[in-house]
Amino acid sequence: MKEKKKAVAKEPAIRLVMMPKYTNPDGDIFGGIILSMIDEAAAVEAQRQGHHRYVTVAMDSIQFHRPVRVGDIVSLWCKTIKIGTSSLQIQIEVMANPRRTDENYTVTEATVTMVAINENREPVPIHS
Repeated sequence: MKEKKKAVAKEPAIRLVMMPKYTNPDGDIFGGIILSMIDEAAAVEAQRQGHHRYVTVAMDSIQFHRPVRVGDIVSLWCKTIKIGTSSLQIQIEVMANPRRTDENYTVTEATVTMVAINENREPVPIHS
C-alpha cells in the first residue's frame, strides 16, 4: 500500500520586515535592497534543485510596480521554470504586505538565471 505524502504548505523563499535602514533619500525602500533580496531568494530556490555552489548570471525584466514602505513585510515567492544541464531559470514574485493591513500587492517580478559551478568556477551538471 502506497503511503500518502503530506501536503506541504507553500512558503516564500524569504520574508523580511522593511526597516528604516533600507530607505532611499525619498523615504521609500531602496530598489537595490529588493534586487539583493531577489538574488538571495534565487539562491535559496537553486539549492532546492541541487546542492551546488551557484552564481547569478542574469536577472531579466525587472520593473518596479509600486513602492515599498518602512514596516511592510516583503515576501519573495520562487518557482523554478527551467532546468538545463548546469543552469536554472527561476521566476520570482516580490510581494509586499503593508503594516496593519491584510493587503498584499506585487512589487516586482523577475526571472533569474543561476549556474551551478565547482571550486574552479566551472559549470557542473545540476543533476548527476
